[in-house]
Amino acid sequence: MAIHITGAPCCWGVDDVKNPYLPPWQKVLYEAGQAGYKAIELGPYGYLPLDIDVVSKELEKNHIGIVAGTIFDDLLAEDNYPNVLKQVDDICGIITKLPKLPTEPGQRYPAPYLTVMDWGHDERDYNAGHSDRAPRLSDEDWARMMGHIKGIAEKAASWGVRAVVHPHAGGYIEFADEIDKLARDIPKDVAGLCLDTGHLRYSGMDPVTWLRKYADRLDYIHFKDINEKVYKEVLSEHIRFFEGCGKGSMCPIGTGMLDYPAIYKVLTEEIHYNGYITVEQERDPRNVATSLRDVKASCDYLHSLGFA
Repeated sequence: MAIHITGAPCCWGVDDVKNPYLPPWQKVLYEAGQAGYKAIELGPYGYLPLDIDVVSKELEKNHIGIVAGTIFDDLLAEDNYPNVLKQVDDICGIITKLPKLPTEPGQRYPAPYLTVMDWGHDERDYNAGHSDRAPRLSDEDWARMMGHIKGIAEKAASWGVRAVVHPHAGGYIEFADEIDKLARDIPKDVAGLCLDTGHLRYSGMDPVTWLRKYADRLDYIHFKDINEKVYKEVLSEHIRFFEGCGKGSMCPIGTGMLDYPAIYKVLTEEIHYNGYITVEQERDPRNVATSLRDVKASCDYLHSLGFA
């Protein structure tokens, strides 16, 4: 078994490139290297420059690689689809030119991946975590979004990049029924799954059960943990998902609600997952003073369980 822990810029509050408080990308790469990561995600489109020479120099300086690029956008709107496809080309155009991470025996697809997440709908954002009240798409809208995801995955595949769909709190692919529909409608030869332990739990699912359920679709994984007290408070408010993160709903791994020894056991003893797992702890970017401390605490805890 070989499972490597990697990171993501959201641990430094980087989720929306329009946020005026984002830390410099060079600082994020530096602290990711200081925390002990061997790789990190690109983060949202437009955060890291698309200049291969500039990015390569900074990665080399900090002894880290890139594990995945990210599409985090409205996957439903037809008029946004050309913009998303351009993002796919731009992202794949840089991640495929960077040094490759090792591929472990039993790892289905090599890194880097393209993580695909739906986002940008107020009617879902304000109902994140509330399956009972979150509106669902009509059959027609759902079919259109599935068509867009297939197009994204096919374009990524033309670059030799595996697309993995990430159910995300506050998007139109979040809850149990939607994950099941996604798995039914997107063949596994088209795209895999990137299940996120924190988003699963945030949205009412047991991570162990769902990692086991979709073991045959699981090409990449995200880890996060949830502060139970803040989580309960956030769910009682009319609040956007990332506003809740800004209040501290996410915490260092091993300090929150999730049972990581059980997660480790299902990954290693039952489904024999090999490859890469990315740690995330979304936060307000104005609170990055503790990012390095928290990221290192998460890494140290996961290493103590046996992750590489």
